Amino acid sequence: MSAYVKSSIDNHVGTIEFFHPQSNSLPGEQLREIAAAIHAFGKDPEVRVIVLKSAGDRAFCAGASFDELITIKDRATGLKFFTGFAEVINAMRKAPKFVLVRVQGKAVGGGVGIAAAGDYTFATEAAAIKLSELAVGIGPFVVGPAVERKMGLSAYSQLTINATEFRPASWACSNGLFAEIFPDATKMDQAIETLSQQLAQSSPQAMKEIKEIFWQGTEDWDHKLTGRAEISGTLVLSDFTKDAISRFKAK
Repeated sequence: MSAYVKSSIDNHVGTIEFFHPQSNSLPGEQLREIAAAIHAFGKDPEVRVIVLKSAGDRAFCAGASFDELITIKDRATGLKFFTGFAEVINAMRKAPKFVLVRVQGKAVGGGVGIAAAGDYTFATEAAAIKLSELAVGIGPFVVGPAVERKMGLSAYSQLTINATEFRPASWACSNGLFAEIFPDATKMDQAIETLSQQLAQSSPQAMKEIKEIFWQGTEDWDHKLTGRAEISGTLVLSDFTKDAISRFKAK
């Protein structure tokens, strides 16, 4: 199957689904499509709650597309790529509706950032997490504010420093990333359906006001995340990073 981002609306619930054949890793164009879909649902009066999910029954999101990272040759291109993750996180942050995130499997790098930017994130027991960026010479600069906000500095620093070890879903839940974890996707989907329908019947204005309170203190993230993207966009040009990515792809 080819990569895609698709949207649908059912009973006031707007669902955005993304897919990429390489473990749902995300190239720049897909990141921009996801951000645009979130913005569109945020403005659509028919939508009262947003569900963000990926396709398949394995990885939720493997983070940045290594195929695209290895082709970056200058700072401008690097900035443009990493700004894609910034755009998704900021779209989730600024949407005047709650964003529920469905994590059915492993989340790596940017995938952890997307899970952290959700207002309420569901996961299965298979949803181990890892911030792998330091292992390839970059660092989780763009997703860092979202992860730290949700999990706290201690958990964020542990994930950042130990960049090769997956942490189990139970650890992620106990540290605040996941609101609930389930033994399988069927039970998770039942819970998502229940909460999304409950929220779809709630006051849109009340939910908007509550969300603004939840995200107080992040008003500078448009500027902050772009600045972080510039750091990543510069580091990705290093020989260290290019060699590390090449080794990873060769496995």
